[in-house]
Amino acid sequence: MSTAVNVRFESAAELEAYAARLSLFARPGMVLLLQGDLGAGKSTFARAFIRALAMDQVFDVPSPTFTIVQTYDETRIPAVHADLYRIASREELEELGLEDLLKTHVLAVEWPEKILDWRLEDSLLVKLSGSGDVRNAVITATGNWQQALARNDAIEGFLRSTRWATAERRFLEGDASFRRYETLNLGSDAAILMDMPARPDGPPVKNGLPYSAIAHLAEDIRAVVAINSQLIAAGYSAPRIEAVDLGQGLAVMEDLGRNVYGRMMQNGEDMREPMAEAVAVLAGMAERDWPMDVPLADGNIYHVPAYDVEAQLIEIDLLPSWFWPYSYGIEIPAGARAEFESLWTDLLPLTQATRRVWTLRDYHSPNLLWLAERQGTARVGIIDTQDCLLGHPAYDLASMLQDARVDIDFDFADDLYKHYCTLRRTSGNFDQARFDVAYAILGAQRATKILGIFARLSKRDGKHGYLRHMPRVSRYLERNLAHPRLNQLKSWFDRHLPAAIRERQP
Repeated sequence: MSTAVNVRFESAAELEAYAARLSLFARPGMVLLLQGDLGAGKSTFARAFIRALAMDQVFDVPSPTFTIVQTYDETRIPAVHADLYRIASREELEELGLEDLLKTHVLAVEWPEKILDWRLEDSLLVKLSGSGDVRNAVITATGNWQQALARNDAIEGFLRSTRWATAERRFLEGDASFRRYETLNLGSDAAILMDMPARPDGPPVKNGLPYSAIAHLAEDIRAVVAINSQLIAAGYSAPRIEAVDLGQGLAVMEDLGRNVYGRMMQNGEDMREPMAEAVAVLAGMAERDWPMDVPLADGNIYHVPAYDVEAQLIEIDLLPSWFWPYSYGIEIPAGARAEFESLWTDLLPLTQATRRVWTLRDYHSPNLLWLAERQGTARVGIIDTQDCLLGHPAYDLASMLQDARVDIDFDFADDLYKHYCTLRRTSGNFDQARFDVAYAILGAQRATKILGIFARLSKRDGKHGYLRHMPRVSRYLERNLAHPRLNQLKSWFDRHLPAAIRERQP
C-alpha cells in the first residue's frame, strides 16, 4: 500500500525547506528516490536533505555524478547519496553495495530507475518536473515514509494554529521511539516542539499486559502537560507549555536552552552549585503533598500512578530476561531466576513509603539544565517528566547521584547525599536510617534495571553504544549491595553475576 500526494514549490528555497523537513523523520533503512529530467531539482532536493541531517546549512554535499555513491557517516543518521545515471548493468549496480548500506544508512538516490524493482519497504518516490523557479512533485510513500508524511502534515496543521506556523524546524532529539523533539526558531524567538503520539502497546509480558502498562510508562502527552503544570505551580523550572493538541500528541514548549548537566560535566565545569541546587529541589519536593489526580484543560483528569512493587519487579526482571543472556549467551536457569525474584520481593516493600511523593524516575544529568539567570532552585531546569509516579523520594536521589551516563566521584556523591539529609532534617520529620535502607535498595533496583535496559538496547535494537556505560552502572550496583540489608542479594550477584562479569566490555 502506498500514499501519493502532489506538491508545488514556488522556489528552490521552498523545495529545500521541504526536503529539510522530511529529514526530521529519517531512519536507517529509508530510501529517498528522486526522479526527473536534468535540472528538475533532484540534486537540490538531495543536498538539502543531507545538509539537514548534518544539522549544518553549509555542509559540503558534492555531486556523486562521478563517484556514483557518496557516504556520509558523520550526519545524524548515516546517509548515502547515489547517482545511478551511468549504471549500465545489474552487475555494476550490485558492486555498489547499496543493499548492504541500506541496513545502516538512509539513502537518497538520483536516477533510481535501476532499483525501482527492488523490494523497498520504506521508500519515498519524488517525481520532479517544472522549469524556472517553479517545481511540481508527485510524491509516493510506502512504509515508514507514509507515517512520516502523515505526521509531518499533522505537525504543520498544528503549528498553523500557533504563532510558530512559519518557524524553522530543526531536529533536536529522538529516534525510532514514540517521542521526538524539534527546535522551532522564529526570528529571535525559540521553542521546542514535542511530538508524542499515543504509545502503541507492546506484546504482553505478564498477566496479559505489556511492559509499559505494568511499569506505568506514560501513554501519551497528557502526562507531560499534567506533571509540568504542577511543577511550575510549585515554583520549579519545568518547560512551560504554550500550545498543545492533546489528541494529536503535539505541544509547543518553552526552550530551556542547552546548558545540560551532562554536557557541563563532560566539559569539566564546576558542578558543586548546580548539583547542590538539584539536591535541594528533591529535598523540597519530598516535603510537599503531591496530587494523585491532575485536571487537564480538556476537562479530563490525568491520574499519577503509584510506583508499586509490581512496577518495580517488572523493571528488575529486565536483568534476568536480557542482561543474563547478554552475559552468558543462554537463558537464566529457573532456580536462579526464582531466587532472584524472591529476594527482591522481600526487599522492595521496604521502599513503599507511607507518604508518597512525586518520583520523576529520570532525574539525572541528561534531563537537568542549569539556568544561571534564575534564582534558587528555579535555576534547575527539569525535562522528561512524563514517567512521574508517586513513590519514595530516595529513588530520584539515587538516579541523580548514581548517574548511568557520566562519572560522579563517589566522595562528591556522598557529600551531596549528606547535604540532602541535612536539608530534610531541618525542614521536617526525617528518619535517616530508614531512608538509607530505601536508598540502597532503590539504587540497586535502578542499577539492575539499567543493566537490563542497556543489554536490551544492544541485542534487540542494535544500539550498542550504551554498553560502554555498563561498568559504571555495575560499580553503583556494587556500592548499593554493600548495605547490610542487601547481604543476601549481594550473595546472589556474587555467585551468579559477579562484578568481573558485569563490568566485562564487549
